[in-house]
Amino acid sequence: MQKETNQTNCQLLSAKSLSGLLQTSVRSIWRYRSAGRLPEPMKIAGAIRWKLSDIERFLQFNCDMQRFNAEKGGAK
Repeated sequence: MQKETNQTNCQLLSAKSLSGLLQTSVRSIWRYRSAGRLPEPMKIAGAIRWKLSDIERFLQFNCDMQRFNAEKGGAK
């Protein structure tokens, strides 16, 4: 059971998957990223992915980047 929980916490989302989750266009995801309105993604072998756990936490803070960064300990 613990292994399943860890896999869920480590799930990575593409821009297309994230756009579906946030109910917006893929283009908007890239605009939000450029404007600093989304948590920082990670780059893996040239692909950009967002951690599902970061996005869930971000949504818990009503998409408030200042609160998200403060809670994460990396205020920008």
